[in-house]
Amino acid sequence: MQIDGAGRQQRGHVLLIAGDAAVRRRAVQVAPSANLAALGVLPAAALLNSQVPADTTYLDGARDPNTVLMRLRTAAATPGPLLVYLSGRLTLDRRGHRLHLALAGTTASTVRYTALPWDWLGTELGARPTGPTAVVLDLVADKSAWPVLQEYGTLPAPPSAEVYGVVVPPAFAGGPQQVSAYTRQWIDQLRRSPTRPANLQLHAFAVGAAALPPGTLVLPATRELSATAQQVPQEQVPDPRPHIHALASGGRHQEAATLAQAWEQHVLQTHGYTSPEATHWAEIRADLARMAGNYRSATQLWINAGHTRLEHQPPDAPEVLAAAAGALYCWTQLKDQAEARDAGPELVRLLRALPSLEPRLLRLTQQRLDVLEGSRS
Repeated sequence: MQIDGAGRQQRGHVLLIAGDAAVRRRAVQVAPSANLAALGVLPAAALLNSQVPADTTYLDGARDPNTVLMRLRTAAATPGPLLVYLSGRLTLDRRGHRLHLALAGTTASTVRYTALPWDWLGTELGARPTGPTAVVLDLVADKSAWPVLQEYGTLPAPPSAEVYGVVVPPAFAGGPQQVSAYTRQWIDQLRRSPTRPANLQLHAFAVGAAALPPGTLVLPATRELSATAQQVPQEQVPDPRPHIHALASGGRHQEAATLAQAWEQHVLQTHGYTSPEATHWAEIRADLARMAGNYRSATQLWINAGHTRLEHQPPDAPEVLAAAAGALYCWTQLKDQAEARDAGPELVRLLRALPSLEPRLLRLTQQRLDVLEGSRS
């Protein structure tokens, strides 16, 4: 039995809320009921990342915002861990200029009476007694709400909770009625991972693998990831590199690159631009570019990594030599003469800075560059 600071038995709660479906041109953009049904097969322990006893509440098809409020208030009063999941259509009360989660039957003229005011979420969760709080969002903004989100640059969220999710823009065409990509990736990761990843990593994996529509609002934004990550115990963080490599090996190069770039940005803000961790993630992106056949980008990334490592490591360090080898290989794969000619001088400069490098490699590189330079005249 786990006891909280007030001497009460810890008990968790999972609250799954399905708002109104979002439909565009008769195509479903998000089907909240399908999302709840898919999440419902997962044990509460997996959703909460906790082994304490827990209750699960499904709220699907509600038409009265006060009903949702009462469920939310009950869940917020739980002394243990809490997960609140919301899926549906985000809309706007045009008179009061307030964001709402549309409920079943909500129309543009009835938002004030039939939809859940978004700020109620923050009010109720802000009064939580104890226990970690996570909010997961899979939403679509309609045409009235989207300009407000663009103005804010984000979706106002409870400051006392971890908030992860996506808000898809209204122009998204939608597809068949099924579990939406972001929620499906959360579920897949929870099923597939031998140990439960931290919420931050589940979110990063889901964003990287979901092939989200252009312009999707991602929460938290990249600039907020470092602050969020500092709250996650290190032992709860699984290494994302095997997952990224698996995506690339399976031909899902764009998803792998997007996920790697997100992690690189997080590392840059956490450890700094010249840190070994940041350089390592630049090298990961270089190798992903190589796997995708983008040798121009791979060459430049490896060259930059080599120069950065030289600023902090001796020229005969294995990491420096590996970066140079990666740059040289990718440069030899460039078929476009202009691209090879542009990258050549920086590559030569890198190789010249490595006394332990086999001289023949530098000589052959310089000879090829001379030929390329000569072909331009």
